[in-house]
Amino acid sequence: MFIANEDYQKLPGSYLFSTIGKKVNAFAAANPDKKIIRLGIGDVTQPLCDAVIKALHEGVDEMAQASTFKGYAPDLGYSFLRDIIAQKDFKDRGCDISADEIFVSDGAKSDSANIQEIFSVKNRIAVCDPVYPVYVDSNVMAGRTGTYNAETEQWSNVIYMPCTAENGFVAELPKEVPDIIYLCFPNNPTGASITKDQLQVWVDYANKNNAVIIFDSAYEAYISDPSTPHSIYECEGARTCAIEIRSFSKKAGFTGLRLGYTVVPKDLKQGDVSLHALWARRHGTKFNGAPYIVQKAGAAVYSAEGEKQTAEQVAYYMKNAAYIKNGLAEAGYTVFGGVNAPYIWMKTPDGLTSWEFFDRLLETVNVVGTPGSGFGPSGEGYFRLTAFGNYENTVEAVDRIKKM
Repeated sequence: MFIANEDYQKLPGSYLFSTIGKKVNAFAAANPDKKIIRLGIGDVTQPLCDAVIKALHEGVDEMAQASTFKGYAPDLGYSFLRDIIAQKDFKDRGCDISADEIFVSDGAKSDSANIQEIFSVKNRIAVCDPVYPVYVDSNVMAGRTGTYNAETEQWSNVIYMPCTAENGFVAELPKEVPDIIYLCFPNNPTGASITKDQLQVWVDYANKNNAVIIFDSAYEAYISDPSTPHSIYECEGARTCAIEIRSFSKKAGFTGLRLGYTVVPKDLKQGDVSLHALWARRHGTKFNGAPYIVQKAGAAVYSAEGEKQTAEQVAYYMKNAAYIKNGLAEAGYTVFGGVNAPYIWMKTPDGLTSWEFFDRLLETVNVVGTPGSGFGPSGEGYFRLTAFGNYENTVEAVDRIKKM
């Protein structure tokens, strides 16, 4: 008789965005005449830029000829992509990262869930609270988190680091020493950013305590503040304590193409055990590589045209973010984020819970956002809106909220 994975059965409810989707679909079915504006899930809306489209077409044409056809991709990804990533994302910023320390994948979500596989289940993780749900849920599935307390909405073997308005939504160093620390800056969901000096404190702490930082840098393209680092490897000593995960989804609109990468420095070791070697083995065993045409399109992002065109898209979304933040502030809401990140983190009004505010927005003005409690207990009383809609819908959504 087969036995189902008991750790999967520990997960409470369904994935946050699945729950939101079900609620929105039910409302839409019951109200077919209503125009619903979605500012919830962080999916982009602008089409791929011309440089990327051109590269995709070229890649398709190559796949049609025997002389240029490509089969399985190299384990780490094509060198033409890894080389340009190493140069543009790291060396040009003074970071000592080589191409063979970059592992190309099908996205940051997959990597942020899968990276825990190279660590023992005996490791204890620390997460910011609120937090991107995948960090915790993937560790639940691995059997690393202990038991769930429905009253506190916390796991017994997870160290929670509250991110509140009082600390600027940047967690303080945990009192209990973890083995693995998950950090995401610019942050999802709060939109908070971190200075290089603040991040250096975390790097020093990790090195002192022989801990590993999993640094999710999916939103680095949205940074405008020069004091905010684009990579954790801008900090001294990060090569011996940090893994960085990046995405093309928000930077270049690849949510429908799927492309990302993870950096595991060769200096990151536990004794003689190289985490780079472990991730290489995992990557080669369980992954056959992102498609050639997608990697070719990814390389086009770093061309002069690609950089200019993707920067224009980022500016488009940040224009949305500014409209949301300023409009809600004018209406009397307390709002955060929206400066170095495409997320606005707002305090729910009138003492409403985050799910109560979700229902009010959906039913009253037909706008969808994300309840803060879905990101962890410290997210209760807050609500996330994204800047990834088109500008016209964003303006309409904010104007509807202001009239509530």
